[in-house]
Amino acid sequence: MRFLTLAAVFALAGCTSMNPMTWVAPHHMEIQQGNAITEDSVARLKPGMTRAQVRFVLGSPMVADMFHADRWDYKYQLFQNGKEVKNLLFTVWFKGDVLDRFEGNALPSDKPVILDASAPAAKAP
Repeated sequence: MRFLTLAAVFALAGCTSMNPMTWVAPHHMEIQQGNAITEDSVARLKPGMTRAQVRFVLGSPMVADMFHADRWDYKYQLFQNGKEVKNLLFTVWFKGDVLDRFEGNALPSDKPVILDASAPAAKAP
């Protein structure tokens, strides 16, 4: 019995000298914050749209700025393994209740954007 106890003590003592971070990495969650504005949603924006139409296409901005009532900022951040991978900003400006202009960065679309509906569609092989 003493031999088993002594063997267990030496086995456990050997494990404590190893750095566990070298063989076990902690799990880091992927954290997305903000509005994910894609290229296909930007392609749907047209100057002259109402605020309600822009909100339908892009969603509500995360923060309403009372000092810039005619500007909506859509912020998007992506963190992986505790590090910031993406940091995008897309801004739309209004004149009154009508979309005036927009600019910024957008995420790539899941599928190609078709801007001209009158163009012939590609045939599948």
